[in-house]
Amino acid sequence: MDIIWLTIVGIALYVLADRILVALERRAGRRFEQRSIIFFGLILGMALVAFALIRNFVQTG
Repeated sequence: MDIIWLTIVGIALYVLADRILVALERRAGRRFEQRSIIFFGLILGMALVAFALIRNFVQTG
C-alpha cells in the first residue's frame, strides 16, 4: 500500500511543480533558461515538506 501512496504523491508533486513553474514563467513574461534546475528545486522542496507531513500524520510501528 505504501508504494501506491508514494506514486500518488509523486504524480501530484510533479503536476503541481509543473504548474507553478509555468505560472512563474508567465509572470516573468519569458521562458527560464535553467527551467530544469528550477523544476528540480520546486519538486524537491515540496517533496521534503510532503513526506515530513506524511510522517507526522501516519503512525508507524
